[in-house]
Amino acid sequence: MLPRGLWPWRARLLPTLGIWGPARPWPLPPPPQVLYVKLCGNVKYYQSHHYSTVVPPDEITVNYRHGLPLVTLTLPSRKERCQFVVKPMLSTVGSFLQDLQNEDKGIKTAAIFTADGNKISASTLMDILLMNDFKLVINKIAYDVQCPKREKPSNEHTAEMEHMKSLAHRLFTILHLEESQKKREHHLLEKIDHLKEQLQPLEEVKAGIAAHSEAKTSGLLWAGLALLSIQGGALAWLTWWVYSWDIMEPVTYFITFANSMVFFAYFLVTRQDYTYSAVKSRQFLQFFHKKSKQQHFDVEQYNKLKEDLAKAKESLKQVRHSLYLQMQVEELNEKN
Repeated sequence: MLPRGLWPWRARLLPTLGIWGPARPWPLPPPPQVLYVKLCGNVKYYQSHHYSTVVPPDEITVNYRHGLPLVTLTLPSRKERCQFVVKPMLSTVGSFLQDLQNEDKGIKTAAIFTADGNKISASTLMDILLMNDFKLVINKIAYDVQCPKREKPSNEHTAEMEHMKSLAHRLFTILHLEESQKKREHHLLEKIDHLKEQLQPLEEVKAGIAAHSEAKTSGLLWAGLALLSIQGGALAWLTWWVYSWDIMEPVTYFITFANSMVFFAYFLVTRQDYTYSAVKSRQFLQFFHKKSKQQHFDVEQYNKLKEDLAKAKESLKQVRHSLYLQMQVEELNEKN
């Protein structure tokens, strides 16, 4: 008797064996499995007759193709698998997260943590990140990412790579130095103009406060001179017209001693020598800050803007000096 898998579609007489076979259908062959690959941004399906294991839709995978790592993940808004090519030596964690948010506007928050739960800074290179497993948190949902193990480069290969990076950096600097300096000069000029616009209204208010404080300080100094003149006149009148020098001599001694005590007390309070210029500057600042509070003038903001303006002018001076030296070198080369 034939096996069941070889029975015909309908009953037939087998003349050689003399056996009637029951009517049984042929078992149909299993359909070929089809692997569909969906590419991000282009809804196309490619058919392949190879068998493959299905990747979970929410899993994040890291593979290497042509020496570059590919990070494949599912976008939360469109539910599509998308691949991101990472340049290990140039890309950082911050730029990678920014690429994710640019690709899918539904990603509100994105961060990367180590397997222990420590947050990785945005300035970390992706080459360092892909050395170990990490966690990618998208919209408060954590995904465990397993990175394929790579062979540790030898010391000679590491030294050669460092030399190549240094050479590439120097070459880039030489080729783009003048262009970058001109861009920096333009940026500094814009920054200086912006700072001057912010300082203009503050300068007007500050000039009014300074004039008022200077007038009060000068008036106070003239008042001190008038008091000293009155004191000298009173002592002269008491010495020559009312009493004699024998009586007024001890009085003048104690007045001088009292003035010395006042000067020493001033030093103890202010930790400054009693000089007329120091007293004038101190009194001017007191009047200035008092008037500033009355007119709501922000002294700290004004000082910060002035410091930023001075730093920007100094940086602009250095940039223009280097550009001037480059122009001189180019002129000498042309003459030679």
